[in-house]
Amino acid sequence: MAAAAAAAAVQWLSVCITFSISLIIIIGSSSLVAVVSGNSEGDALYALRRSLSDPDNVLQSWDPTLVNPCTWFHITCNQDNRVTRLDLGNSNLSGHLVPELGKLEHLQYLELYKNNIQGTIPVELGNFKSLISLDLYNNNISGKIPPSLAKLKSLVFLRLNDNRLTGQIPRELVGISSLKVVDVSSNDLCGTIPTSGPFEHIPLNNFENNPRLEGPELLGLASYDTNCS
Repeated sequence: MAAAAAAAAVQWLSVCITFSISLIIIIGSSSLVAVVSGNSEGDALYALRRSLSDPDNVLQSWDPTLVNPCTWFHITCNQDNRVTRLDLGNSNLSGHLVPELGKLEHLQYLELYKNNIQGTIPVELGNFKSLISLDLYNNNISGKIPPSLAKLKSLVFLRLNDNRLTGQIPRELVGISSLKVVDVSSNDLCGTIPTSGPFEHIPLNNFENNPRLEGPELLGLASYDTNCS
């Protein structure tokens, strides 16, 4: 009788130990997933930091070892610790933008105006599902305006003026019904100025100082890519 009771006790202890180990593994795995998920936005922002020259050390607080970037200067997060604002306007930064920025899916404001950022606008910026303001004006950005920006269905402010952008104004942008402000003046854009959708109410001086840009469109009588060859 005593032997049977002892065997039962040992078996029960074994079950308890196995359950405890399994629980620890599950909790540990969940924590690891949370850390990895939380760090994905930090990794994206740190990739931007590595691509920029920062003589005034405005990015000094960007520590990639932290669980998330919400304590970094110039970063704003929501209550779920997801990045919603990046405010680095007029910060004496140079370098280029990185495609990893497209991982900031909850970003609402991307403010990088009045720096010396070069290179092109990554097509991945079209991944910002909640973006309200894209301010890249007064930089040294070249290349074309990516048609992928037309996926920014919450966009209100698109300011790309005073850069070195070339090519046409993507006609896909006329589908952004929320768009209120567009400024692409002082670039090297070509073609014609859109007149439909939100562009119907954009003042013409927001397109000036583009020597090869014609406009506005004359009801389809002029090719939208005129002067682009």
